[in-house]
Amino acid sequence: MTGPAMGGDPLLSGFENPDDYGFETRAVRAGQPHDPRTGGVVTPIALSTTFAQDAVGEPKFGYEYARTGNPTRHAYEECLASLEGASHGFAFASGLAAEDALLRMLEPGDQVLLGDDAYGGTFRLISKVHGAAGIRHTAVDLTNPDAIRDSWTPETRMVWLETPTNPLLTVIDIDRVADVVHELGGTVVVDNTFATPYLQRPISLGADAVVHSATKYLGGHSDVVGGFVATSDNRIADHLGFVQNAVGAVPGPFDCYLVLRGMKTLAVRMDRHCSNASTIVEVLVEHPRVSHVLYPGLEGHPGHEIAGRQMDGFGGMVSFRLAGGREAAEKVAVSTEVFTLAESLGAVESLIEHPGVMTHASAAGSALEVPDDLIRISVGIESVEDLVADLERALATA
Repeated sequence: MTGPAMGGDPLLSGFENPDDYGFETRAVRAGQPHDPRTGGVVTPIALSTTFAQDAVGEPKFGYEYARTGNPTRHAYEECLASLEGASHGFAFASGLAAEDALLRMLEPGDQVLLGDDAYGGTFRLISKVHGAAGIRHTAVDLTNPDAIRDSWTPETRMVWLETPTNPLLTVIDIDRVADVVHELGGTVVVDNTFATPYLQRPISLGADAVVHSATKYLGGHSDVVGGFVATSDNRIADHLGFVQNAVGAVPGPFDCYLVLRGMKTLAVRMDRHCSNASTIVEVLVEHPRVSHVLYPGLEGHPGHEIAGRQMDGFGGMVSFRLAGGREAAEKVAVSTEVFTLAESLGAVESLIEHPGVMTHASAAGSALEVPDDLIRISVGIESVEDLVADLERALATA
């Protein structure tokens, strides 16, 4: 982690060598020691936009202006970087702002390869926003690393992958992809939003940078929007630090506090998300109105073996297809009571959506278009018996 907070701010001193501790301990303590001025056990929300200086150009604790650096933000950045096993962490105002900062490493004429099952917002950002600036993209089946070689050109600079993917829950072998991309001289970016650092740590598998929508599992309560990039590559870190300050798409201190608070319970929440999802999958697999269940925990899932090797659990996201097609899918989506029909994912409450019409509408007509009979559910932490009963009632309408 870089920034003025390291070694200078009393807010962030006192918890030495966080890597010596387990994940849950670091989630609670890394970057968040007790406030020496009050004894407070919770990191203060530092609202000041400017900071006093001892002399001209000599700020007291390394902080000058809140866009450039903020104590609450640095606590958050240090904590999540530790959880990802990264040397540097950078917080942004949204997941897409974090992605945009990484994509600004590219120059006109450069090419980025992305999975053919990428999040619709990522596809829109790459194809419409950066595409208009001269960045080219190609959708590739990243489950086959040879497809990367086949699509590689002298202008290819970056491979962007999600695993598990949104919304088809495809699993990508990070280690194999990283080996191929690094051999070819490129950069590997992994969107770790679905898995979280509790279940998967891409940097340890060869990724150069990890991106998150902190809005999802990290915050975990549907009450904050945020994004994050973790890296151990100093070149990428220098770029991100510059863009973070120069562009200014940073989260406010209260947003940072909310994500920091959410991460304290990430481990216990993810355990419950995974457990509930596993039970629900067992029901869906046997249901006559469900034609396919997409979940890495199923032994028949094409990426099951890879997920078992690179993840510590199979996650709380489940997608399934309806035998009755789009009409049946839409009926199910509007018929639940415990599952809320809404976009987003990863929070304590269970959500249900129709990706083709909702979160992935921007991919319609492209190589990333999703099936129109697909339902995606974000399994929350409610009583699993209630969730199962709710889905069974909704499926009866299909």
